[in-house]
Amino acid sequence: MSASSMKDSSFLGGRIPPEIESMSKNLKDVDQELFRKLLKVVVSALEGKDCREVMKSIAESSVIPQERLSHIIAGMHRVLSDAIRVPTALLKQEAFKEDLRELRIPEDFVTDFSSVVFGNRRAALEAATSQNDPHLPTLEEFKWRVDVSISTSSLAKALQPSVLMQLKLSDGSFQRFEASLGGPELDAGGR
Repeated sequence: MSASSMKDSSFLGGRIPPEIESMSKNLKDVDQELFRKLLKVVVSALEGKDCREVMKSIAESSVIPQERLSHIIAGMHRVLSDAIRVPTALLKQEAFKEDLRELRIPEDFVTDFSSVVFGNRRAALEAATSQNDPHLPTLEEFKWRVDVSISTSSLAKALQPSVLMQLKLSDGSFQRFEASLGGPELDAGGR
């Protein structure tokens, strides 16, 4: 039974990402010491630290081929980044562990993953992950006014109200637009 035919994993969504499938296949004969070194590197990378030198020294001293290490690290990164994005109110520790067991990840490694996802470094990982996520600018200021054209070259547009709006966004840009409304639709509630 392949990992992709298993049940939907609560933190991975409908399909198991290929990096995670590959990781679970490549974890055979990886000892816990090496796994913990790799996990520490991945956690540091998620926190935004430069881990190239540490990773290079692990790759040089490991008996596992570099290609397999790459698959393991990519899968570890995906597991942790996906799990950190799920709020703790929705992701329960036992469900997370069960999902990893169903991926045929060894029990010792499941415990190590769980200690990272539910441990004291979670807040730092969440902060670093959200900082690296793409963001849309937010609204900082909103100004508006209603203009009524008393006379125009077109008689049909006379006494037509319009709302002029200006938005100041967090990226420093300004957006201006106008919405024209018909006379009775713009009733301020008192005549």
